[in-house]
Amino acid sequence: MNVKKIAVLRAGALGDLLVTLPALKAIRLTYPEAEIVLLGKPWHKKFVVPNRTPIDRVVVVPIKKGIREENNEEEDATIIESFFKAMQKERFDIVINFQGNGVSANPFIKKLNARFTAGFTSENAERLDRDINYYYYQSEIIRFIEVAKLIGANTSDLEPHVNVLKKDEDEISGLIEFLNDTPFVVLQPCAVGMRRIWTIENYAPLADELKKKNFEVVFTGSTEDKSVVENIIASMNYTAINTCGKISLGGLSALLSKAELVIGADTGPLHLARAVNTPTVGIYWAPNLINWGPITRSIHCPVISWEMKCPYCGIVPNDPYPFEPRTNCDHAVSFVRDITVGQVLEEASQLLNREQNVQVSDTRKA
Repeated sequence: MNVKKIAVLRAGALGDLLVTLPALKAIRLTYPEAEIVLLGKPWHKKFVVPNRTPIDRVVVVPIKKGIREENNEEEDATIIESFFKAMQKERFDIVINFQGNGVSANPFIKKLNARFTAGFTSENAERLDRDINYYYYQSEIIRFIEVAKLIGANTSDLEPHVNVLKKDEDEISGLIEFLNDTPFVVLQPCAVGMRRIWTIENYAPLADELKKKNFEVVFTGSTEDKSVVENIIASMNYTAINTCGKISLGGLSALLSKAELVIGADTGPLHLARAVNTPTVGIYWAPNLINWGPITRSIHCPVISWEMKCPYCGIVPNDPYPFEPRTNCDHAVSFVRDITVGQVLEEASQLLNREQNVQVSDTRKA
């Protein structure tokens, strides 16, 4: 097949995009002349610019149940029909479902009238030209590599990669100048959903211990996280830097790339740190580690909570998916609350010592 244009459906959040990158890199290497188009969300248009990832272009998909759902926004049949007409004119050679079990995605991508379709299927989903069964408990990175194999692409790269651009470096230049070559650790305390958030009160003593080790501490997060971080810093014995809501995702990628270590909740910025090859200590609930944990361990150390039951009702909310029980339990409680500051600090210290030893070794070689 002479492949000139490939579309990939993945209209999700930051972490949802990052775990597809090894597979997308494999597709890029297999089809070097093809244009790779991401069918995504509006935020992708700002972040997924040329040369940052293997993606060449972003097309925003319309609001549609099971494809792209936004708060307080309704489907518009006219907009949806216009989208399909425009996409059919694109004449895609291949369209890939990188989004879920196929129940919603497969009928959607079939309407694009591509020459060939590939992706996930399930018992209640339409079949594609080439597909594999969707099973929830699998590493997300390996999941998408398996789909890439359906169109002849493969890779041995098991961690995502994002290129830091010059404009990203320029955005944080003032902060880097302020740090004045002081090594720093990034802390990302907040996430979407209380159940994945480590006890907020733990971050002040953790940050204080890092300051005692002569590391500056930089907190990251969204604008909505700003007050949470302000309260953490107010509880510290030392000072720290709050960047919540002050930098773009591109600027964040540059900031994370310069950190000695990133510690935080199982959320997008933690995965972004992996994508810029910065050591991480991630705080994971055991079922989520299967899907979202790092594949490699040379510079990535997950700290895992094995507490399964909700402390209020005793339900184990991992069926059908982690943190998404269908009945009875919707309690907003941390499921990683049993992890201690000492456990996190122990993993952090090992990585920081390892990085310092590597830097000393590199200096001697020079």
